[in-house]
Amino acid sequence: CRSNVQEQTRRQVALLNATAQDLFSLYLKCQGEPFSSETDKLCNPNSIFFPAFRVNRTSERKEVMVAMYKLFAFLNASLGNITRDQEELNPTAKELLDRLHNTTKTTRGLISNLTCLLCKNYNIFQVDVSYGESSKGKSSFKKKQQGCQVLRKYVQVIAQAARVL
Repeated sequence: CRSNVQEQTRRQVALLNATAQDLFSLYLKCQGEPFSSETDKLCNPNSIFFPAFRVNRTSERKEVMVAMYKLFAFLNASLGNITRDQEELNPTAKELLDRLHNTTKTTRGLISNLTCLLCKNYNIFQVDVSYGESSKGKSSFKKKQQGCQVLRKYVQVIAQAARVL
C-alpha cells in the first residue's frame, strides 16, 4: 500500500458521492418515459438485493472497511451490468456511457485500495461478497428498471459511506 491510501480512499468515496445524483438523473433522462415521470414507483429499490451497509462513525474501522469492500464489489458488478445494458439500449447516450465508465473506474480503484487496507491493517485476505442479479435475458424495460433501482439505492448508500469515512 502507498502511504496515502487511506486519504485516497476517502477522496474516491467523496468523488463518487459528489457525482452519484447526477449519474442517477442522467440515467433517468436517457431511459425516457415512464422512468422520468414515475421515478418513485419504478425505481423503488426495496425490491432488489443490495448489500447491507449498517456501519456508522462509531463502528470499528475493520467493520467499516469490510462493509465498504462488500458494497463496492457489489456496485462494481452492478455498474458492469448497467453499462452493458445501456451500451445495447442507448448506444448513442455518450455522456451517460462516459459517466458509467468513469464511475466504474473509480469504483475499481477504490476496491484496490480497500483490498490493500484490509490486507495491511487487518490481515483480511478474503471477503465474502454478494452480487446483484444479472439482467441478461430480461426485457428492455426490466433492464432499465433494474438499473434505475440500483442507481437510486447507490445514491442513498454512497452518501452514508461518505459520512462514515
